[in-house]
Amino acid sequence: MSLDTLADAFYDELRDVLSAEKQLLKVLPKMAKKSHSKDLKAAFENHLAETEKHVERVEQSFEETGKSARAKACEAMKGIIKEGEDCLKEDADPEVKDALIIACAQKAEHYEIATYGTLCTWAEVLGYSKALKLLKQNIDEEESADKKLTKLSKNLNKLAATA
Repeated sequence: MSLDTLADAFYDELRDVLSAEKQLLKVLPKMAKKSHSKDLKAAFENHLAETEKHVERVEQSFEETGKSARAKACEAMKGIIKEGEDCLKEDADPEVKDALIIACAQKAEHYEIATYGTLCTWAEVLGYSKALKLLKQNIDEEESADKKLTKLSKNLNKLAATA
């Protein structure tokens, strides 16, 4: 695909983030299952429900491009998830394992926040008001998830430090 215009770049990046969100739908249940903290498990379960909505919103955001909602393999998220899956296999103290899981989850959140930030800026410039509204909802939820993970990590990291 030729990326001659900002609209082309927007479409391409939407395809990328659609792939990223769909990849996360597969890994979030694994992260919840491997979490020892009930609060961390609940955070992943809640974010799974949000991620399902993120996919829907991204798919709706394609409407203004006039092109179909097709995912393009997000290699960055593949790498982040691979690292996270390796982390889940680590033989570690439960509290240390939870600290590792949070670290991996936040890498994914930060990638999504960066991507949605770019998409929101481009949607605004391109006059894609519907997409902008939808993508702002996603970035707000990603930022909130990141803050929740940070808050959880403060207590879990203290427990991990004494393990």
